[in-house]
Amino acid sequence: MYSTVVTTLGFFAIVAFAGGLALLGTVVLGGNRSGVVTALHGQGHHPLTWAWVLALVASTSSLYLSEVVGLVPCSLCWYQRIAMYPLVVLLGVAAFRRDVGIWRYGLPLSAVGLVIAIYHVVIQWQPTLEVGTCASGAPCTGRYLAVFGFISIPTMAASVFLAVSALMLLLRSLESVDHEMSDFDTGQEQDWDVRTT
Repeated sequence: MYSTVVTTLGFFAIVAFAGGLALLGTVVLGGNRSGVVTALHGQGHHPLTWAWVLALVASTSSLYLSEVVGLVPCSLCWYQRIAMYPLVVLLGVAAFRRDVGIWRYGLPLSAVGLVIAIYHVVIQWQPTLEVGTCASGAPCTGRYLAVFGFISIPTMAASVFLAVSALMLLLRSLESVDHEMSDFDTGQEQDWDVRTT
């Protein structure tokens, strides 16, 4: 069962990375940004739910690997967990309330987690770049697993943090469009009131 779960997590990481990168390119670089935002206008709860599912799967997976399999988390793994676990609660509550404004809290957490995960991946490939963050306990430069030969636990975390960050930026875009639309509607109502009086 362990190999099936780990292979599934590796596949999940590839999908999260590819989807997050594509969405990030669309939202940040423009591309088909207006098309995506228009398609999801008024449907902000969908990307919010996707972000919550990603954080939930990542958190559950980290607990499975440490508590069931017995892999000891290093210091950087704990820092990544500190960024990931609150996202489950924040995004879950926001998804329930359909609060797209959660990007203000979710984006900083996912961005910090992404930076830590990227650094962790880098020192796994280049241990000489480690600056002493893991002086005691489990080594941060060690790789417990390498799914498909290159996907380690921090690679999985980085993929999820990237996808969640991209979804938070999408929510930011959706919220700004919603505000513009409500301002436009309010302006039209005022126009109508002026013409009818």
